[in-house]
Amino acid sequence: MALLDTLLSAFKGGEETRVPLAQGNWHGSYHGWTPAFAERRAAQSFCYDQAVQDGFLSNPIAQRAVRIVSEGAGQAPMTIANDDLAALVTSTSAGQSLIETLAAQILLHGNGYVQIIKDANGKPVELFALRPDRVKVIAGGDGWPNAYEYAVGAEKLLIPVEDENGWPNIVQIKAMHPLNDHLGASALAAAQQAVAIHNAASEWNRALLENAARPSGALVYENGDGAGLTNEQFERLKCELESAFSGSVNAGRPMLLDGGLKWQSMAMSPADMDFATLKSAAAREIALAFGVPPMLLGLPGDNTYSNYREANRALWRLTLLPLSEKIFSALQEGLSAWFPDRAIAIDLDRITALSEDRERLWKQVSDAEFLSRAEKRQMLGLPAEGNSQ
Repeated sequence: MALLDTLLSAFKGGEETRVPLAQGNWHGSYHGWTPAFAERRAAQSFCYDQAVQDGFLSNPIAQRAVRIVSEGAGQAPMTIANDDLAALVTSTSAGQSLIETLAAQILLHGNGYVQIIKDANGKPVELFALRPDRVKVIAGGDGWPNAYEYAVGAEKLLIPVEDENGWPNIVQIKAMHPLNDHLGASALAAAQQAVAIHNAASEWNRALLENAARPSGALVYENGDGAGLTNEQFERLKCELESAFSGSVNAGRPMLLDGGLKWQSMAMSPADMDFATLKSAAAREIALAFGVPPMLLGLPGDNTYSNYREANRALWRLTLLPLSEKIFSALQEGLSAWFPDRAIAIDLDRITALSEDRERLWKQVSDAEFLSRAEKRQMLGLPAEGNSQ
């Protein structure tokens, strides 16, 4: 058996002794997601389910930012030399685009897991994106993952890292986390506080509108003899105010007061009225966490980009291309056993937002008189003239 393992290891390229990774029950404590804050901090701890509910499902800025990035990566034109590999990567996963699903999972969770489903001959027939919040890394004695546990309700499925032939079963794609050996850091965790501020500002605005956009006030009892209201009188006034004058339906309703009662309105200070600025700043922080230029989200006051064309180019250069390259590199490495030397890349020439960069490159190469025609074609990534077909 040892000889077979040695031959198999040699066939796969060999394996050097690896340094041990961190161990412990961290994966059981956090159930497969990364905490955003240490316990010693006063800030609210990160819970993935609640963060997705508050951030992606309830916050329009965060949801739109995630959709812009994930849909952009999923619809990016790709160049794949092998037809079988192209069919695997471009096929849907549970009815959704594989690349789009992985991009959204990396942004929200920080990790993406792709199960390689094979036929009876061990050939990949489908790539399925697992829900990362259901995956738990099972580490071996040296701390390196040797299996993944996928839990759905009470049912749990243990998926080894490699099958009996030594080929991978799971491809993990993770965003860099400086303090975790097994899980990546999510952009949603970094945007959690900004999302909470934005949601709170929206709730404040809604509550104010329900009161006809009028601030509250106070009933002041003025009596010359200095005596105050009895408990019975106080409770009666309180019940009358709640039943007849609270809520948006009763906003602006005239109030009939007894002798000695005076209504004193409480105006909001300029700082209280500045919630719109606070909400806009929180929205820009959310966009920053997900790598989307604020201009593309319709946020005002952005002076960084001169126009939408520059913002679109920045989105591709700074966010979409690096994220897509991370996903494609991981898939290419995981499938290299069946598709060696088959690259998965984005066709930059077919991206409209980068057309100016492409035109500038073509002009620079065309004006380089010291280059031959064959060298110019090579620099532009074009095939030789004899191999144009």
